[in-house]
Amino acid sequence: MVDSETPLPKEKHVEEVVDSPVSYAEMKIIQSRKQRLSPYFTIAAAAFGLISDGYQNNLMTMANVVFKKLYPKDYTADVSTRVSNSLLVGAIIGQVLVGIICDRIGRKAALVITTALIVLGATLATAAHGTHGSAVGLFWFLTFARGLTGISQGVGGEYPASSTSASEAANEKMIKQRGPVFIMVTNFVLSFGGPLAVSVFLIVLSSAGENHLQTVWRVCFGVGIALPLTVFYFRIRMLSSMLFKKGAIKRRVPYWLILKRYWKSLMGTCGAWFLYDFITFPNGVFSGTIISSIIHDGDIKRTAEWQLLLGAIALPGVFVGALLCNSLGRRNTMMLGFSGYLIFGLIIGVSYDKIIKIIPLFVIFYGLMQSFGNLGPGDMLGLVSAESYPTPIRQEQQSELKLLPQFKCTLEKTICGTTGILVTYFFVPDMTGVDLADEDAKFMEYLAENGWTGLVGEEEDSNSSLSDKK
Repeated sequence: MVDSETPLPKEKHVEEVVDSPVSYAEMKIIQSRKQRLSPYFTIAAAAFGLISDGYQNNLMTMANVVFKKLYPKDYTADVSTRVSNSLLVGAIIGQVLVGIICDRIGRKAALVITTALIVLGATLATAAHGTHGSAVGLFWFLTFARGLTGISQGVGGEYPASSTSASEAANEKMIKQRGPVFIMVTNFVLSFGGPLAVSVFLIVLSSAGENHLQTVWRVCFGVGIALPLTVFYFRIRMLSSMLFKKGAIKRRVPYWLILKRYWKSLMGTCGAWFLYDFITFPNGVFSGTIISSIIHDGDIKRTAEWQLLLGAIALPGVFVGALLCNSLGRRNTMMLGFSGYLIFGLIIGVSYDKIIKIIPLFVIFYGLMQSFGNLGPGDMLGLVSAESYPTPIRQEQQSELKLLPQFKCTLEKTICGTTGILVTYFFVPDMTGVDLADEDAKFMEYLAENGWTGLVGEEEDSNSSLSDKK
């Protein structure tokens, strides 16, 4: 028999539970097992999802080179910038929409929506055509499709949603190694997307040949459809983290109190992320074009091979950052990475006219600069942004501001590196080894002290008010 005071699942009536072949106790055991396994599914889903994002972020690297070859008159610098940056414009929209969905509705809902939109956007981009074969129409179609993909993937939706859920899941199961695990399922797979996209391009190019570049770019875009489909299984199996179930605030969010408590952290994480992306995104999108411009015969295969080397050189920084984030601390590791922009940006900027004549040297220095970027802000920014804020607002703070520049002078990287060090030192908190639940508890105490009352936690699990939690 079921005790009348035993809380029952919201969707079940008493008669249904009594007559069910599965007892309430057995249901609780099954739920408990799912909850134990869910963090691992969540972490795996973040890794698989962000491989797709890394691929999409770097897809235009070689596509820009191909389009310039196929449409030398129509694919002007303005068109190239528009098509490439449409992903980032979509991302700005996605940051707002997905951030709100993730904190107000739930992590799972946001992640399922972003995965579906990535598939839709990638499908439209693969099938893009202009009316009556118009090149102008083709590139406007691509602009729209890439913008839609940007809303859902990368910085727009998938990255902040996946990294938030991954940090909470890692906190439940492996708190001491939360930082390294987080880095390996977020920045590593994102960074791996660069070499992956170029490798796919080289394989398709070798198979189809340079006389079939239309086929080459469409196949490469088509691969971007398949990658996010691998995530749906994990998305369906995942449950909300215990932190979110206990600490979610879905109504009457005290934004003013949040701003008063976390303004300094916001300045640090948003400011550092702005500086990092000011350098990183133009580097990733236009590096193929830069390399192509310094290869005298403009050979597409050679450009791709050098681009692959560039991406490979940038990867070791991810591992170094993962090793240092606990022992050196998040903030110090991030400042170390920004110093790489200062040093290598200065070297490349001062000797630019000479170094571009030696392609291997240019690629190595450029790759080392990107490797330091991965070591520091690339690894740390998602991590410190997830750790610096309590669960009820973690996703919306994780959705960062982006800029859409086409970088023109490597000396600007030096300025950004110096500024990044200062912003990190003065404004970014170091949460190395801190249990995320501790900040949640302090945040609830802060809200209570300031007179805020409201429902906390997911309704299906808890209808408690803030006063009940005191």
